[in-house]
Amino acid sequence: MKSVSSLDISLAITGSGGVGAITVGELLLRLVGKDGFFGLMRRSFGPQIRGGEAAALMRISDQPVESINDNFDILLALDWLNAERFAEDISLRPDSLIIADPSAGEVPSVYQDMGIEILEIPMKSLAREVPGGRPNMVALGLLAHWLGFSSDSADQLIDSNFSRKGEEIVSGSKAAFSKGCSEPLIVKARKTRKLPKPAGKREAGKTGSGKRWQMSGNEGCGLGALRGGIRFAAAYPITPATDILEWLSPRLKKLGGSLLQAEDELAAMNMVVGGSFGGTPSLTATSGPGLALMLETMGLAVAAEVPAVVVNVMRGGPSTGLPTKSEQSDLNIALSGLHGDAPHLVLGALDHADCILTTEWAVRLAEALQTLAVVISDQYLAQSRLLMEKPDYRLPAIPARSVAKETENYQRYLSTKSGVSPMAIPGDAGNMYVADGLEHNQRGKPSSAAVDHQSQLDKRSRKIKEFDFGEHWADIRGQGATAIMTWGSTSGAVREAADRLRRCGEEVKVIALRLLLPASPVKLATELLGVKRVLVVEQSHSQQFYLYLRTHYDIAADTRIFARPGPLLISPGEIVQQIQDWS
Repeated sequence: MKSVSSLDISLAITGSGGVGAITVGELLLRLVGKDGFFGLMRRSFGPQIRGGEAAALMRISDQPVESINDNFDILLALDWLNAERFAEDISLRPDSLIIADPSAGEVPSVYQDMGIEILEIPMKSLAREVPGGRPNMVALGLLAHWLGFSSDSADQLIDSNFSRKGEEIVSGSKAAFSKGCSEPLIVKARKTRKLPKPAGKREAGKTGSGKRWQMSGNEGCGLGALRGGIRFAAAYPITPATDILEWLSPRLKKLGGSLLQAEDELAAMNMVVGGSFGGTPSLTATSGPGLALMLETMGLAVAAEVPAVVVNVMRGGPSTGLPTKSEQSDLNIALSGLHGDAPHLVLGALDHADCILTTEWAVRLAEALQTLAVVISDQYLAQSRLLMEKPDYRLPAIPARSVAKETENYQRYLSTKSGVSPMAIPGDAGNMYVADGLEHNQRGKPSSAAVDHQSQLDKRSRKIKEFDFGEHWADIRGQGATAIMTWGSTSGAVREAADRLRRCGEEVKVIALRLLLPASPVKLATELLGVKRVLVVEQSHSQQFYLYLRTHYDIAADTRIFARPGPLLISPGEIVQQIQDWS
């Protein structure tokens, strides 16, 4: 069980688009990470291309962070433009603190009515006192002081972040930071409040000491793809998946690979199948609307047995829906969107570090089984940033793609015992074959004969059903008569809720499914032995995960569902309440 933190503080920084609220959050995360602390920053913003509203929602701790907390200790508002849109996202307590610029206007009534202390600090005026000063750098100084950092600690950070903008911006940012860090009002407020032990350098050997990895889920998927062997990517930009492509592009080039921006999602998926057919492990990344356009070619990858990986970063739907908000509502289409009997792989990343493991695993499985693998993430996981320890995982040995040797009677789709047949690379002498979406016989020749259709359906199914996926099918923690089942990014909130329940004397088992297709009914049945009740937690309106469980598994225990659509994330406290109310 995770130990209780002596430092655990949640901060929200808000402002209209362009005032630098997100920059404050990113720099603060880097600042605390330098001293070995853990942290999480979730970006919240509207669908506008420019302008609109923006918020950095943060949690900083001396223990590993699983999720954003139930509510926030401090809300710093650079301005109040469209602030009402964040009211549900930013839950405050009566003892929380609001830091606001008096020139920004009146504090929204939703916060005034709670009687929360409001500390008015003229951030804009302070910034104007120095050439090149920015209010958001004053805000960064205010929050850094609150966490126990001095102005000296941020100098190197500001140098590295703003050096390309010129000396005036660098010196102005440092001076503005110093103004905030030494502001008498914040110094006085900090002294009068009971606060956790200030930050500062961690002692060597203590939990939380050492440098941290800082990574988004999208970057994790990109890293996992490279580790798995991806050397070609084709995609069309779409929120919130575009970050994967931007991260991959220069790194693929360094590894001798390439990334191509296609004219649309259909073309991107076609290019991926073509690249893989030519012998290069290939990937695309998209979100729900793009996934819908790719389905026909994804079916081609299954029928022609061409390895292909699709990373789908979910957002609220249907249609354009909520492009900058999170939801777990693409599970159905990932599982069952392909027409016909089209066995394939579906894997869901559970957290930031797991994005690396799951994507690498998906690539290796797709190559070994010569099939389609869909990796599912979501906007929250993809675009939030986590300070964490260096990920450490071990994947089981997985065979590489089976490549055909020159033969006089090459049968590309030979019905082998494993279901996997050697795949020739175009240009191999004597190993020519036809690969398309038509059903075929073992040589690849198009055939509508019943015996060939049955044989190839069995082959494509057998290679997945008979494969040993090992122990990575799920992440399982704890024991008890109560189990919480979940998948994807809600795993973090579920794990923290379980830790809280255990501290209250409630033994809880957490089962977070990583391998969604094929299902693992025998393994889950073993894990549910002795479990008397199961709470299913998911972020969808139609209970897609629960219905998936009912379809593929036999759960005898008393079962309840806690399902809610986006954009509001499910918090650990809400999950705790669900268990405590179940008596």
